[in-house]
Amino acid sequence: MTLLETEKLTRAYGGVVAVNKVDFDVEEGLITGLIGPNGAGKTTLFNNITGLDAPTHGRVLFEGKDITGAPAHKICRMGIARTFQNIRLFRELTVVENVMIGRHFKTGKSETKGRFLNAIGSYVHLRQEEEEIYERSCQWLEFFDMEGMKDELAKNLPYGKQRELEIARALATDPKLLFLDEPAAGMNPQETDHLMAIIRKIRDLDITVVLIEHDMKLVMSICDAITVLNYGMKLAQGTPLEIRRNQDVIEAYLGKEDA
Repeated sequence: MTLLETEKLTRAYGGVVAVNKVDFDVEEGLITGLIGPNGAGKTTLFNNITGLDAPTHGRVLFEGKDITGAPAHKICRMGIARTFQNIRLFRELTVVENVMIGRHFKTGKSETKGRFLNAIGSYVHLRQEEEEIYERSCQWLEFFDMEGMKDELAKNLPYGKQRELEIARALATDPKLLFLDEPAAGMNPQETDHLMAIIRKIRDLDITVVLIEHDMKLVMSICDAITVLNYGMKLAQGTPLEIRRNQDVIEAYLGKEDA
């Protein structure tokens, strides 16, 4: 079943077309890779899907519903979460507080007026909600083997754990679809292997994963399907084996031999 798809998605910045009529689809329950050379338009496509930017033309459909141009917070509440190429943690907050922020976003989905009235009418209810947020956040930290670090400041974590904490915060929103933008960037081989195991565990929770990644070992090892962008256009789509053997993809990465 197709969970998300774009139709002729285009994003132009003046005369520069960063994404050009891209048809991209994500099948439910799979790990999908989005790859391509630097500047191919991968992060721009992510931003246009997740509401950080709006496409110039085309549509984004999630579970058959048109979400084109919807703001990021509404898209997140629909069930799409993401991480970023550059880590965006609250560095001066603790590990568990970072995850709780994601969980607050999920539990606080009612209108502000409703939450204000709840605060007046039921202090006990709010205390119970806060306890649920804390407990659920600790469960996500346990999922990442980080429960012993919950009271550490985020800035004091090793780099790989900071990456994992950002993923944990995104998962705290209970997404159906998780976008990971270069999750292995800057990781050493041991951290990358651990990350691969985590991504598989996330998929086993029935959360569909889409990732941008330059680590081809990671992509070819864990992805069920791969889409390749080049100069803002879709170059190829298929299984890892099909992509590995695709001559157009090889030329995009390595160049074409002169006649």
